[in-house]
Amino acid sequence: MNPQWIIAVFALAVGLCFAFVAAVVSRLAADVPKQDRVWLDPPPLGYRLLWWPVQWLAHYIGGLLPASWQSALLLRLRTGGVDFALNPAQYVAGRLVWGFVLGLLGIWLAYRFQLAGLLPFLGGFVLGFMYPVVWLKDRVDARRREALKSLPFMLDLITLCVESGLNMTGAIQQAVDKGPAGALRDEFARLLRDVRAGRPRGEALRELAQRMDLPAVSNFVTTLIQAEATGMSLGPILRAQAEQRRVERFARAEKLAMEAPVKLLFPLIAFIFPCVFAILLFPIVMKFMAAGT
Repeated sequence: MNPQWIIAVFALAVGLCFAFVAAVVSRLAADVPKQDRVWLDPPPLGYRLLWWPVQWLAHYIGGLLPASWQSALLLRLRTGGVDFALNPAQYVAGRLVWGFVLGLLGIWLAYRFQLAGLLPFLGGFVLGFMYPVVWLKDRVDARRREALKSLPFMLDLITLCVESGLNMTGAIQQAVDKGPAGALRDEFARLLRDVRAGRPRGEALRELAQRMDLPAVSNFVTTLIQAEATGMSLGPILRAQAEQRRVERFARAEKLAMEAPVKLLFPLIAFIFPCVFAILLFPIVMKFMAAGT
């Protein structure tokens, strides 16, 4: 058989395969409904860069994720403050997409350096798949630190407004308007939106404590709900809560200050001492070497 015919048939087969794959991909993409994000926050930067494949993949894997896993993941996203930007399926899809992208990048680097492509692909995939988990954990920890730092001041504002004659909702509104920007103010603003939407204030407060997942906030919410249920005066209770949170913040600062020398011990021994010894011993070693010659 003529080799030119073989090449032509092979090229035609490859073209048909590519056309079939393109048709299937376009059909799958057309079946994905467009998400209405008018009332949603913009996705994080890493997800926004690859938003189309993330949204497409999330549409098809959403039904495969267990309901219990989705509930736990949604609670984690709420704690990180990104539940209005990502749903659990989109979060998992982003991990898979970034894992595949970094895996392809690993193959390209392996090709450039003439290495085997399997291990770089696996390394890139694991890096892309696990980085969103690390990012979400860092975001949750940062929001918790920020909330604990601003909680005493926000409670002081609420206490001042309550003692001035405002009700609890109005006091929280003033704290949101006048308080420092951050995670706690955003959560209080969300609390007010829930109350204005018709949700009972006690239920909205409990959901706030669940989203923040902090003992200090849970203690504040429990005390506030019990005080409203028993008809107690809110001013002294809120003032005591603010003072307690301020004492706890000072105790955390003292604890971190005492932990600092211990945390500096390893870098001091591993990095600083060897450099100091090398600088001090180098002239001595050179003199011994010169004397030996």
